[in-house]
Amino acid sequence: MTSVASNRLAAFPFPFTADSYRYSTNLAPAGTAVTTATGRWGERIVDVDAHYETELAERAAILAADPGRHAVLAHMRPASWDAMLTLMRELAATYPETMMLTGDGTSWHWHNARLGVTADFVVGDESTLPAEPLAFIAAQMQDDVVLLDERGGELFVDAGVVTFAAAWSFGFDVGMEFLDVHGPVPRLRESGVITRARDFILRLQPGEAYRRTNWSMAVGSRLDQSLERYPEWASERAAAASADDDAFGRLVHLRVEVQHLIGLPETGAVCFLIRTYLLSLADLATVEPWRLRTAAVVAELPEDLADYKGFAAHRDRIVAWLDTHGGP
Repeated sequence: MTSVASNRLAAFPFPFTADSYRYSTNLAPAGTAVTTATGRWGERIVDVDAHYETELAERAAILAADPGRHAVLAHMRPASWDAMLTLMRELAATYPETMMLTGDGTSWHWHNARLGVTADFVVGDESTLPAEPLAFIAAQMQDDVVLLDERGGELFVDAGVVTFAAAWSFGFDVGMEFLDVHGPVPRLRESGVITRARDFILRLQPGEAYRRTNWSMAVGSRLDQSLERYPEWASERAAAASADDDAFGRLVHLRVEVQHLIGLPETGAVCFLIRTYLLSLADLATVEPWRLRTAAVVAELPEDLADYKGFAAHRDRIVAWLDTHGGP
């Protein structure tokens, strides 16, 4: 196994803590480490890894082809500056060898040595940046970025840069109420999970940060499985049915999102980060506890949830593949 593959396994945020799964808020304080069978993850709010340049090039290409993946409603301009500075501080604190932010509260200097990006800017003056603030920082991190705002006691999706969505459309959802955005998810409202999540976010204080995980099954290794590109990834999903055994293990991936919620210090808006990780069944099966647990979760999940998470048509084959591809 290559060092890149080994590192991916060591830092992969394996999401299952039991042999069955139902939606839950599963919130934990951000920055706390989680030990797994292969290593650990979770210490960093913004994770920069070996795929940094590749994924950012993919983001740039997606935005060039579809600018609607980036939107900031007019009243969210101050929150965009707030989010950019908050994320720059996080990057600079986590990666001081390659990221630096200095300033006096109004005028700032930013340097990202890994990308060769330098900017001297004045907060509130977009002419001092080469791009809108949220777009500028999203071009330097692998997470999708969404800003949530409270209006009239409800939570709204009012800004963001989202290029790696899983079966949803940011361009369609921008400006929508948080509960309505999650309307298509089966069992979520009935369980009360999404209402509790909204209430938790509304109570989030400036400077507080929490995280959770979400997961699905994907065919192929594309990060962009947005509704805008549905014809492409849906055809790949259909093609998996005819793949031979080896190809099937390489095609089907466990897709995990590590989602962070950060209370922004100046505006009170909430920055919602979504970082996506993919691990093929072939790689997952090399870790025996993961192989066994994933097979159990996939086999047990109710049909409506399996369908929403994208694997109902392949459920039996995924379980059979995992059951027969154990250790040496």
